[in-house]
Amino acid sequence: MTEYLISFNDEWVPPHTAEEIREKGVAGRAVIEEMRAHGVLVFSNGALDRSTAVCSVESVDGKPVFTDGPYVETKEHLGGFAVVDVPDDETARYWAGRLATALDWPQEVHRFPGPGEK
Repeated sequence: MTEYLISFNDEWVPPHTAEEIREKGVAGRAVIEEMRAHGVLVFSNGALDRSTAVCSVESVDGKPVFTDGPYVETKEHLGGFAVVDVPDDETARYWAGRLATALDWPQEVHRFPGPGEK
């Protein structure tokens, strides 16, 4: 099995009313529960945006330097994600498609490299 990250950036989500967001939450959680029932869900979370950023950290002269919040230059912020453990790209695409359809906003799929892969 291979782990995949299915994610979306907050900027990909058009403006919604509070009621629409609640409905999307119900639809998204239903897909997450389906993933759990199929035994493929590793972890998921969401409701992330610029306001949830705690800090940025970079290495300067071999030491961590922390800055409150995200980098100002950053145009996109992670909005939510699910990590699934599935046998192949096709199955990862299936679950990303289920989320994209339930939420009606784009998803992106990344395969985590296995041992010895780049």
